[in-house]
Formats: sequence, structure tokens, C-alpha cells
Amino acid sequence: MIKYILSFVLCFNLIVSCQQKKEIIVAQTFEEPKDPSPNKDENWSSVNKGLQASIASTNIRFVKSEIPKIEQANTSAETVWKGERVSTQLVFWSNDSVNNVEVKVSDFISEKGDKISEESVEINFVKYIITDEFAGGCGYRKPEDFASSLAADGFDPINSYKIKAQETRPVWITVDVPTNAKATSYKSIVSVNIKGQESKTFELNLRVIDKVLPNGTDWKFHLDLWQNPYAVSRIHNVEPWSQKHWNLLKPLMKRLADAGQKVITVSLNKRPWGGQTFDQFEAMIDWQKNADGTWQYDFTIFDNWVQFMMNLGIKKQISCYSMVPWGNEFYYFDEAENKEVKIKAPPGTKKYKELWIPFLTAFKKHLVEKGWNKITRIAMDERGPEEMKAMLKLLNQYAPEFGVSFADNHKSYKLYPNELKDMSVAFGHPVDEEDLVKRRDKGHVSTHYVCCSDGFPNTFTFSPPAEGVFIGWYTIAADFDGFLRWSYNSWVENPLQDSRFRAWPAGDTYIVYPENRSSIRFEKLREGIQDAEKIRILREELKAKNMLDELDYLNGVVAKFNITTKPDDLEGMLKDAKNTLNVLTGKLLTID
Repeated sequence: MIKYILSFVLCFNLIVSCQQKKEIIVAQTFEEPKDPSPNKDENWSSVNKGLQASIASTNIRFVKSEIPKIEQANTSAETVWKGERVSTQLVFWSNDSVNNVEVKVSDFISEKGDKISEESVEINFVKYIITDEFAGGCGYRKPEDFASSLAADGFDPINSYKIKAQETRPVWITVDVPTNAKATSYKSIVSVNIKGQESKTFELNLRVIDKVLPNGTDWKFHLDLWQNPYAVSRIHNVEPWSQKHWNLLKPLMKRLADAGQKVITVSLNKRPWGGQTFDQFEAMIDWQKNADGTWQYDFTIFDNWVQFMMNLGIKKQISCYSMVPWGNEFYYFDEAENKEVKIKAPPGTKKYKELWIPFLTAFKKHLVEKGWNKITRIAMDERGPEEMKAMLKLLNQYAPEFGVSFADNHKSYKLYPNELKDMSVAFGHPVDEEDLVKRRDKGHVSTHYVCCSDGFPNTFTFSPPAEGVFIGWYTIAADFDGFLRWSYNSWVENPLQDSRFRAWPAGDTYIVYPENRSSIRFEKLREGIQDAEKIRILREELKAKNMLDELDYLNGVVAKFNITTKPDDLEGMLKDAKNTLNVLTGKLLTID
């Protein structure tokens, strides 16, 4: 087991508060890293005695060593659809240490006694992790050459924690509104029990609209976050594809499915991206060249992985990496030599054809038997036009029904309008509207992606949280079908403590944490996708009810997010736009 996972803060002593006369147990958790750049000029002595607490915007990423610069609030109010997830952030700070702070959230109750159970609520203390800065974006980097700090990001699913002296500590509360909740107003009380101090209470108000947001697995938004199951086996020190591995993968991948993921990431051959991740991708299909020159393939891992993900609800597409891997390097077991061999076989060469023609023939037959041939794509990541042309010539000859999934920074969708069934373009590289329309008419998918070169918007550990929400609004404003990010869980060496990596800005390689921990980044990205789905639903219903003025107004509000530079008040834009959705939803309901 990795050392940092073992380094728990073991605090099992029962602490009795003089005021509450009750037992409060300090939860188990992991140690945070030392702050590399604390604010030593902060005047903590100005803070009133005792634990300070407030409700705060979820768009704030608090700094551990700084006093929150907010106006303290004791209540929050949100308007939500049935089936929607809504988040609230609490923040604690104190000049003195507080041995234990416990957070509890009551049932949400309406005036008539209708209830949303506390079981729909999740409480997470937000932990700090080392981050760096965007600086030049892409490119190999030495940690000492970039400013480092602590960022509040990863969630710890505990409801009690010790607050150290001169420390700010956020708490994230999520509510998954049941789809069968009654449309009315609800109130819940958040109780903060503090050892040696009086309890504090906060009021959460929810107004549930009589409109249902479908389950994430039914959203139309095409989310494609690449999964790395090998990182899970390394972090937890379990054998890949053992039962323990599957048990660890299930909640992590279900979280992704619930956020609307549509694509299963498959590695056809070993190291499709070279060694760009800390945990390299192994082949999910065993390739063996027999002594007589024939080939055989074992699809067991591939079959198990795909079926596993489909059972969780991710079943629209299988993206197979890659017929054009980085470096054009391929691996297989050679029976005659009795060892694994590596060859270099660029597309168009004799070696390439000898390698891929028998594979495509066998793979196509296997997929037909499984019933997966129509949803399988041969996937590439930013490959050059010449390599693409030679690969497509072979693919079109032996398995044209597959089509290609391609992260495209060469406008290849114009060169191969029929083959690129799933195309994702780099953010800021617009696609001609007529091309988007033509692709949609053919049933093709068009998305956009952000990567290490994008200072805005992004999901780095230092990125402002609102940028995750913006991604959802931009996606629908620019008329894309969804969003791609290469990094769901390609964890670095110590992902709970240090999000920096050797090649890109901190947090670029993952957006969730080990042991199925969510993050501020992931929850805000999910929030933006929810908004995009609500916009889609509203557009359809406004058009169906001939409410064309309201539809034009909605489209005008959405169009403001078709921008590639950060506006001065992104948080304000999002707040106003979300309010528009609520107002238009109300108008629809009056028509009904």
C-alpha cells in the first residue's frame, strides 16, 4: 500500500462537548502536505475568538493560510429541478485550534411535511493539495522552477475534522434531489457541533421545480473523460483485473457514469500514448504471433472491461487506442522468440499491414459476435495528416464500419468527413457551423477539448472553479455535442498530496482522487453539464409549445458564452444565466 494512504490521522478518542453533552468522533483521514508558500503576513489575531463559520459560494477556492474575505452568511437558497445535484460550500476558520468540528445535515422538510431525506445529502471536508501555476502551459517542468502552493480541491467523505490554528477549512455539501420529490420549498438545518464551544446552525433552502432532469446515463451531452484502470491497481497495490481491482473500479467508474460519461476507453495495444502518464496503459488484448507466422488474440480483458462499464451505464461508444500510437510502436508476444517484442511500424509500411490486417479481421469478427461492432471506434490522439491518411486507407478496406474517434488539431474533419464519426477539436479552434450541422445529420459526434495549452478554461487544481461550469455552457453555445478531457484518473505518484506532474500544469492528469473521492473541479464540471442538459430540454419544450420569443431570449443568453477569453465577471454571468433557466422553466410550467 502506498505510504501516504497508510499515513492516516488515527484519532479515535471520544470527545465530549460541555455544551452538547454528546460524543463526537474525529473521523479517520489522511495527512495533508506541508504548505510550500503560506501567507505569513495574514493578521490572524484579528479573528474573533472561537471557530468562525459561514456559507460561501462554490466558486471560491479558499486558501488554507488566509482568512476568508467574504461576508458571513447563515442561509442559502437554491432553485433546482427534480433529479438535479446541487452543492453548497461551508467554510471554517479559527485563530486557535479546535479539536473537533462535526457537521450534520437534517432532512429537508416542507411546510406540509414533505421530505427529502438526509440520505440524499453527502458531506465532504475539502482537503488541500500541492499545485503550481499555468506559466507556459505545456512542456516538461522542474518543480523548483514554478511557484507552488496549496489548493483546496479533493474531497474527504467525513463529517468531522480537527481544525488547526490559523487555518481555513472548506466543507462541501451536495444534495441529489430525488426524481420523485414533490415540487415545493424545503428547509434543512446544518448543525456544526464544536468541542468546547456552542453549536452553530445554518439554514439550507431548496425550491424544487416540477421539472425532471434525467439520470446522468440518459443525458444527451457527450462526455468523454479517458479512464485509466491501471492507475487504480498501482495506487491500491492490487493485481490488475483481480476481484479486488474490480471492486475498487466500480464506485469510481459509477461516479463517471452518473456524470453522463458516454465512452469506454480501451487500449488495444501497450503504451498507446508512450509513457506520458505515470501509470502506462497496458494492452487489453493479448497479441501473439505464433511460430508458424499466424496470429492469435485473447480478448478476455477487453470483453470484461467493456461489459463492466456497460453495466454501469456507459455504453454509447468504445474508443480503441490506437492504430496510430505515439511513436508508432507496437508490442506482441513472439512464440518463436519466446518473448515480448517491440516493433516500429508507421502507417502505410509493409510491417504495419502485416500487423493490422489479421488483427482487424479477427477483431471485427469478435465484435460482431458481441454485438459491439457498430459502437466501436478506432481512436487517435492528435496524429498528423499523413499518418491518418495511410491508416484510414487500411481501415476502410478491412473494417469501414468502425469509423474513427479523433482528437483533432489539424481540421481533419474537412479531409475525412465520413470516417471521423467522433471528432473533438481543440478549444478555441472553431468548426464551421455548416460542418457541425452536416456531421449531426449523419449521426456523427462533434466535441471540443481542453488540454495543457489552455489557460482558460480548464480543470487544473489551481483553476477557478467556475471554469468547470463554463465548459458546459460553452459546449452548447458553440453548438458542440459534448466535451472531451484526456484525464479522468491518470494519477500522479502521490495524487492525494501533490498534483504536479513532470510535463504539464498541476492537476492536468486527473480530476478525481483515489478511493472514489470527488473534487471541487469534478463537481463544478458536472454542474456545467447539468446546465447544458437543462438548456437542451428547455429548447425542445419551448419550441414544441411555440414559445418562440422565450426561445430566442434563451438562445441569446446562451450565445454570450460562445467566447474563448475569460470575461471580467464569469461568476456573475453564470449566476444570471442560471436564473434565466429558472425563469423560463417557470413560464413553461404555467403553460402546462
